[in-house]
Amino acid sequence: MARYTVLRLMIFFGLLCALWLLGLRDASQRWWLLGLSALGSVVVSYFVLQGPRAQFSASIARRVDERARRAEQAGTDRTDEIAEDSEAGRDSKGA
Repeated sequence: MARYTVLRLMIFFGLLCALWLLGLRDASQRWWLLGLSALGSVVVSYFVLQGPRAQFSASIARRVDERARRAEQAGTDRTDEIAEDSEAGRDSKGA
């Protein structure tokens, strides 16, 4: 996540510098400078950062699957404990 964020910020500041060098320097043009930089960075990031975004998405999916597997395993373990307790209760009553 940090890598993707840093890359997005680098694209934004790169466009900010490029637009500033192209002439958006006046105080009355600062909103245009920021707006165009933000809009341009969204468009560029969408196309250029597809790989890192896919890697980040895959890592999140792996973590979610792992948590679901652990939760399922914990539920199975708890069910086994309940079954063992009920069997132990029946044995003590029958004796």
